[in-house]
Amino acid sequence: MISREQHNRMANAIRFLSMDAVEKANSGHPGLPMGAADIATVLFTRSMKFDPKNPLWPDRDRFVLSAGHGSMLLYSVLHLAGYEDMTIDEIKNFRQMGAKTAGHPEYGHATGIETTTGPLGQGIANAVGMAIAEKKLSQEFGSDLQNHFTFVLAGDGCLMEGISQEAISLAGHLKLNKLIVIWDDNNISIDGPISIADSTDQHMRFRASGWNTVAIDGHDPDAIFEAIENAKKSDKPTLIAAKTVIGFGAPNKAGTHKVHGSPLGAEEIAATRVALGWDAEAFSVPEDVTAAWREAGARGAAVRADWETRLAASDKKAEFERRFAGTLPGTLAGAIADYKKKLAEAKPTVATRKASEDALEVINGVLPETIGGSADLTGSNNTKTSQTKSITPTDFSGRYLHYGIREHGMAAAMNGIALHGGLIPYSGGFLIFSDYCRPSIRLAALMGIRVIHVLTHDSIGLGEDGPTHQPVEHMAALRAIPNLLMFRPADATETAECWQIALENQHRPSGLALTRQNLMAIRTSYSERNLCALGAYEVASADNAPVTIFASGSEVEIAIKAKDLLAAKNIAARVVSVPCFELFAEQDEAYRKSVIGNSPVKIAVEAAIRQGWDTFIGSDGTFVGMSSFGASGPYKELYSHFGITPDHVAEAAIAKLA
Repeated sequence: MISREQHNRMANAIRFLSMDAVEKANSGHPGLPMGAADIATVLFTRSMKFDPKNPLWPDRDRFVLSAGHGSMLLYSVLHLAGYEDMTIDEIKNFRQMGAKTAGHPEYGHATGIETTTGPLGQGIANAVGMAIAEKKLSQEFGSDLQNHFTFVLAGDGCLMEGISQEAISLAGHLKLNKLIVIWDDNNISIDGPISIADSTDQHMRFRASGWNTVAIDGHDPDAIFEAIENAKKSDKPTLIAAKTVIGFGAPNKAGTHKVHGSPLGAEEIAATRVALGWDAEAFSVPEDVTAAWREAGARGAAVRADWETRLAASDKKAEFERRFAGTLPGTLAGAIADYKKKLAEAKPTVATRKASEDALEVINGVLPETIGGSADLTGSNNTKTSQTKSITPTDFSGRYLHYGIREHGMAAAMNGIALHGGLIPYSGGFLIFSDYCRPSIRLAALMGIRVIHVLTHDSIGLGEDGPTHQPVEHMAALRAIPNLLMFRPADATETAECWQIALENQHRPSGLALTRQNLMAIRTSYSERNLCALGAYEVASADNAPVTIFASGSEVEIAIKAKDLLAAKNIAARVVSVPCFELFAEQDEAYRKSVIGNSPVKIAVEAAIRQGWDTFIGSDGTFVGMSSFGASGPYKELYSHFGITPDHVAEAAIAKLA
């Protein structure tokens, strides 16, 4: 049992490492680490299950610092608890180039950082996904192998962000009772008291969403511990509102916005040392405090060893380890190959959203780790297959999540599911609503995690919903995100190949932009090679063609028909399908040059904006798309109702040749 005096010294180690690191960097947020140090000390010394010597242990408790600006809290705890890569030199290099201690926690930079946080609200939404994964995998593999909690430290800002409501309402609905959110209730934001911008009764809000709530003194270690232990016994998720003083211990700045996001200054730090009775020099922790922290960190080793014994005795050991390693079973490649052979014979005319459903029927049959879903658009996204029974609050045996109309919360929860391990999340929405998912998609790309977004109704071809539902700039915006693979397949075969690539890329998120309207089969013969993996490839050739037409998705069919129109006028054209800009950019220079070719006339066709297409057609090439038939152009009504036609493309080529 840790005495109060010992607890205070252990918590003060967090406070002084944090304020010293911020002071040395001359930037950062000392207020939260100082105010929440008591919470973190109780969590890591008395409540959480973890092992610094085996930080990726699958049954560890997860800790998510949703208020990521307080990153020094996490870095200090990881260092003190004995995570080997969080050295004192890393603490000293806080916010410096090349350090693992970035201004906000970055997944993959150091062990113990469960997710990248900083954009407020993301962490709490990621944690919902982690709790979903734990509950799902516990049902699948048993509580002997998956039985842990997800803890979140969230600030006032996290709770003000709209994504938090999407997250907490979903968590309450699903009864994620192993999710415990500790709210650092310090009533201070950058601008000043929270009351200048918000007067929400958070307890009523969370209870209305199906949570327990409790209010405690966030500086009373026994109250913190008791609240956590009670939360562990609940059948609901729990919010613990921990009333704290931001910048606790700073005689002149504690409790004010002045300590939120600025160094305290040498004089205030010196005064805080006196106030808290801390004699150690900067970046120095007394030996007895270090020893107490390391002892707390070491206690998880025995628990982890017991778990490993249970895993070794389990008949599910091999499958469990494969799933958490993120490797795919060898059956996937063969299943996709067999499916492609069937498509080559059948040559289906089908919308790519339906082609995606058909591909998923194959994929979900051989990959038990896929977990699908949709933002209340299941029948439109075609993301549910025969293998994916719906998950309900009382039955997690299924493999399909009804996320409700919560696109942002859905995307963030998917990130949490992927970060947890053992599952591959995919979900559905309209391409136009990728605007609501974008912050989470960007973070998935930044973290390098495998999440797959099915984005249907990808152009004006979606039908009669009008311009509010017609994506224009969305492909370009998504393609602009580094490390995101954006696919726009042209037919059923390309759709299957794009799915295979998305699944095989363990360290990249993917998006599949899919049509509502039927498309003819472009690939009519079987190719063992995954041609979409090249990013772009020739689908219709012509010797010495003066015209090359590049297109993606639904416009590849239009390009091929335009080629036929040109042929009738004795003009040879070749057609290149471009399912993925990013993969094409990663091919060698010789291949890229061969695909782009030497045609004097290069035309790109896509029901979107031109941005990005100059890679293929150059600045002097012709683009046929939204910028050709825009809102102020003569084809406004035509485009609004019918879109691009083969005649448009052929006429553009003839005009350019002239």
